[in-house]
Amino acid sequence: MNLSDEQRQFQVVMRQFCDDKIAPRAAEVDERAEFPWDSYQACVSMDLPALGIPAEYGGHGADHVTQAIMVEELSRACASTSLSMLISKLGMIPLINWGSEELKSTYLPRIASGEWQASYCLSEPDAGSDVGSMKTRAVRDGDDYVLNGTKYWITNAGISNTYTVFAKTDPDAGHRGISCFLVEKDWGVQIGKLEKKLGVRGSPTGEVIFQDVRVPAANRIGDEGQGFYIAMHTLDRSRPTIGAQAVGIAQGSIDYAAGYMRERRQFGKPIAEFQGLQFMLADMAMKTEAARQLVYKACTIIDEGDPHAELTMAGAMAKCFASDVAMEVTTNGVQLLGGYGYTQEFPMERFMRDAKITQIYEGTNQVQRVVMAKRLLG
Repeated sequence: MNLSDEQRQFQVVMRQFCDDKIAPRAAEVDERAEFPWDSYQACVSMDLPALGIPAEYGGHGADHVTQAIMVEELSRACASTSLSMLISKLGMIPLINWGSEELKSTYLPRIASGEWQASYCLSEPDAGSDVGSMKTRAVRDGDDYVLNGTKYWITNAGISNTYTVFAKTDPDAGHRGISCFLVEKDWGVQIGKLEKKLGVRGSPTGEVIFQDVRVPAANRIGDEGQGFYIAMHTLDRSRPTIGAQAVGIAQGSIDYAAGYMRERRQFGKPIAEFQGLQFMLADMAMKTEAARQLVYKACTIIDEGDPHAELTMAGAMAKCFASDVAMEVTTNGVQLLGGYGYTQEFPMERFMRDAKITQIYEGTNQVQRVVMAKRLLG
């Protein structure tokens, strides 16, 4: 699809911002494996947390293609920083689409301003793709619910101020017994083990523990038993953003490889003149552009009214294809740099490590293929 003039202008501004403010810190953020507060504050100064929040709650209400452009450009520079932007939006999608007016007015302005961040708590140690087997419980007690359980693989664990939590209110009803809650950190949320990870090391991932945490009934999102539908509805709308992240990582790899090929000399000439390497770079760019167009298509479906069946298919395709492409492109990027690509002095190995997670989170690519096959076979 062709971008609008406004979207192209935004892309140019984002590219310059990321080159100036985000990219110079990316290697250190990865090496130290610490949340990049300075990069986050730079994003706040650009009003980036507000981009996907509706205007009536202090946001910009940008279309989803524009949001994808933001994520792509941030990911091209630093995938960890891109996560700090997209995870709060993920945590707020249930609130935007299903929350009460009171909840929206209370929390969305804080997210839009960058004052608060959010996390999405769906997975558990024994309930990743199999959401229906979750064990976290929410028991009604007067005007509150009491939450008990452990969520795992939670992005922004310990950083976020709010946690969008899925828990069973009816343990005998399978996935139909799941409900959704917005839980503030200060209500007794505990952070357990933080993972030591292969990639996106500047974005904390860990265990979030709820032990007799009291949540006002007013902080339930949607009705009791709607949680599974809310979770799937949310992932349909967030998976294209993971596709955008993958595209950005791939594009960063392509840009660096092309520059390196022009400078690196072997046998008396730049390696950019070797046809075999030219073909590798051309394939990297071709597949990345195909992935980008799938992402934009899925985002456009959301912007045009997102019919559920069409979006589920498009989102699965965009996330799955883009992440597979990112893994292939970054691996080939390492190959183009030869021995240098295998060292931490160059960013290519970081691109490859960061790309891997895009094939795993928000539904593994095997799960995405199951989703697609079910749609195709009825």
